[in-house]
Amino acid sequence: MRDGPPASKNQRTIHKRVQLRIATAPLVPVYLVRKNTFIIIDLINNLSIMPATALQPAVIVGVDEAGRGALAGPVVAGACVLPKNFRSLPPFLQDSKQLDPDVREHAFAWICRNCTIGTGATSAEDVDTHGILWATELAMQRAVAALAEEVTPTYLLIDGRDAFWFDYPHSSIIHGDALEPCISAASIVAKVTRDRLMVAYDKEYPHYAFACHKGYGTPEHLDLVKSRGPCSIHRKTFLTKCASAPVMPDAPATTRRAHQRGRVAA
Repeated sequence: MRDGPPASKNQRTIHKRVQLRIATAPLVPVYLVRKNTFIIIDLINNLSIMPATALQPAVIVGVDEAGRGALAGPVVAGACVLPKNFRSLPPFLQDSKQLDPDVREHAFAWICRNCTIGTGATSAEDVDTHGILWATELAMQRAVAALAEEVTPTYLLIDGRDAFWFDYPHSSIIHGDALEPCISAASIVAKVTRDRLMVAYDKEYPHYAFACHKGYGTPEHLDLVKSRGPCSIHRKTFLTKCASAPVMPDAPATTRRAHQRGRVAA
């Protein structure tokens, strides 16, 4: 039984339009504006209706992360709103992993000049303490919060399949960094920002070649961890397969104790 007063003729007309669009919903959110009502339909056919006191163009934010699978360093997330005054977007707005470093840097410079962006990060300690999903979600939330200081998002498009929580309506899109330009831009922001952080860490920890492999599990990186032991920005929970790695004399006492128990760290 329906609660509340019967729907007006205008509301019934809107509802019919919504039902029609849901039946043929594409793989991106649909935005309908009719008089003073703003309607959002997401990928799972959730319907939100809110008054629109001042009808403005929808602010679609792409969100992606970099460093989720690395053995060392932070998880960095990017959030991006593409410009609306461009007839066509540049071809380098692609999945950041598909771009050469020089092209990626060029794309990042273009994004910084023309887009609204936000970044957020969580540390290796956050990953070890709370887990990679928690750390990834928090990094993305921080990126969106940073962007929201400049512009209020209408809808978020998140790369991946995880059901993360945000303060704004959102949808997760598998392979979104290759399908949605705003997510592609966010992936570039996250990747370049994190790579620059790892180059800085390389100066602080010069024996691990972070500037080369950016903290990912390359054979060279694994050999260095086995020969030197982990440093403070390594994710100890990701190094359980390196239990044979020796611990340097100046390693933290907690790491030495963990190694004595037969693992690098808990």
